[in-house]
Amino acid sequence: MQDDTRQSTMVTLSNKDFCRLKEFIYKECGINIIDSKKTMLEARLQKRLRKLDLTSFSKYCDYLFSPHGEKEELTDMINQVTTNKTDFFREPAHFDYLRYKVLPELSRTRSTIAAWSAGCSSGEEPYTLAMVLKEFGCNFAILATDISTRVLDKAKLAVYDEEETDPISPKLKKKYLLASKDRIKRLYRIAPELRAHVKFRRLNFMDDEFGFSQPVDIIFCRNVIIYFDKPTQERLLNKFYRCLSHDGYLFMGHSETLFGMDVPLIQAAPTIYRKAV
Repeated sequence: MQDDTRQSTMVTLSNKDFCRLKEFIYKECGINIIDSKKTMLEARLQKRLRKLDLTSFSKYCDYLFSPHGEKEELTDMINQVTTNKTDFFREPAHFDYLRYKVLPELSRTRSTIAAWSAGCSSGEEPYTLAMVLKEFGCNFAILATDISTRVLDKAKLAVYDEEETDPISPKLKKKYLLASKDRIKRLYRIAPELRAHVKFRRLNFMDDEFGFSQPVDIIFCRNVIIYFDKPTQERLLNKFYRCLSHDGYLFMGHSETLFGMDVPLIQAAPTIYRKAV
């Protein structure tokens, strides 16, 4: 009986409303939702319909596309739609290259190194960057951005369960993680000396300008542009190019490439690119 009740509350997403939603999502945040993801979108937005007490996706679209709805609902809708998967020290070869190649080079000409975690999700990437930069011993500042306020809230809190911290070495855990007194929950919080170096804010890659007053030396944007179509990827990567300092570096995900795009960056290593001096 419980399964029947739960099933009866599910609302079906018509092809017409799916097209309306995917076009809106593409326009607002650049995410290209292909037809095979219709069921996923339907499932993820069920919660919003229940929250708003709406009985159809057609009514949801009418609300979302209204001036009031776009102002009030857009952020919550994006929070449901976006996929957020990250880990501490994900793709560790990137952090080795950063430690042994990039930082010795950049630190020779900079008093402070500016890094940007673009698509920071729940914070594991910027806090990993903070550990590496702190261990290197340079002055640094990290900006961490994401379109989802839900994951940004978790990132700012900087609290992770024990399993999430497994990729961090015992040495770094001892230096930079504070263990909860609750031995059952076994939670850890990033130490204040690292959190002080990381600033979080919401940013939509579709914005015309990112609002940076100064160029950044290092951009980590990994496993993010795979959700965009190629023209959107090329426009975004050229925005990154303009944000980089003259000899700055862009780190991308293992399945991402600049191949076939008109972006004036030079490959320094697999999935790592540099702005020419």
